[in-house]
Amino acid sequence: MNGYEDIIELPHPTSSRHPRMSRSARAAQFSPFAALTGYEETIEQAAKLWEKTWENDK
Repeated sequence: MNGYEDIIELPHPTSSRHPRMSRSARAAQFSPFAALTGYEETIEQAAKLWEKTWENDK
């Protein structure tokens, strides 16, 4: 017995007060890169600055 035998065949619980979240809303909530807003722009700015510095040092 694996410890879940008593609940494995039960139906998935569904709330009557809280509707299910849409897939797009769930995806937005759990988006792995949401915390990195502005990351690409920052990297591009740093690369341009480095290129200018490198060109001036030649």
